[in-house]
Amino acid sequence: MSRHIQVTFDAHDPRALSHFWREALGYVHPGPPGVDLPEDADPLAAWDDFLARIGVAEEQRNTRSAIEDPDGRGPRLFFQQVPEDKVAKNRVHLDVRVAPGLRGEERMAALEVECDRLAALGATRVRRYEPDPPMGAGFIVMADPEGNEFCLD
Repeated sequence: MSRHIQVTFDAHDPRALSHFWREALGYVHPGPPGVDLPEDADPLAAWDDFLARIGVAEEQRNTRSAIEDPDGRGPRLFFQQVPEDKVAKNRVHLDVRVAPGLRGEERMAALEVECDRLAALGATRVRRYEPDPPMGAGFIVMADPEGNEFCLD
């Protein structure tokens, strides 16, 4: 039997980092438990109201955040506040699949377009790896706004 997974990020600013990844992946912030949100409602504002209503102190309201795949296929991403900085290379990273099936210059051009979009959202380009057939199709390593490496694949 397979298991569902959640990928957890340590973060200084869980809300901001979840916002970046929401935009990067096309995910959504879920609403609070038991709250039916209208279609155009802001789920983060709903969370602020919910947390205030249940007595969570204002300084504790950005200690965690989550985003989910609206199609239910991808894993839930959870962001938890930690005091320490990231100090070494990730041992696990995300591959953001933006050019599946593409090869050569067409693939690399698609990766560059996505790289530019994510850089505008606050990501940093780290390095481009050129195609190296037959095993390497080429990819771009990036870092999110808090320095977590990920690949555009």
